[in-house]
Amino acid sequence: MANTIKVKSKLVGDVVQIKSLMLHPMETGSRKDPDSGKIIPKHHITQLIFTNNGAQVMVANFSTAVSKNPYFSFSYKGGKAGDTLNVSWVDNLGETGELETQLK
Repeated sequence: MANTIKVKSKLVGDVVQIKSLMLHPMETGSRKDPDSGKIIPKHHITQLIFTNNGAQVMVANFSTAVSKNPYFSFSYKGGKAGDTLNVSWVDNLGETGELETQLK
């Protein structure tokens, strides 16, 4: 898949506020194609990982109960301007997405 992650970060002192959007179909495996009537196969993110300078700051495990193009936000302490933030996901088909950015 093409790069499918958008991230905004904001530093407030040493607290980093993260807002992220993953562009992904997040199919549950229970919907039917309206044209063919066939079940649309499962296709969903299973794990989302955020690291700050290589140290994990958040890991989220997803299942089929998450909507298309999931939005995920959280905060963590200890970030500084210039730190490297890496965001990556893997889905149930083995596809991945990754984004690396610098905290500002």
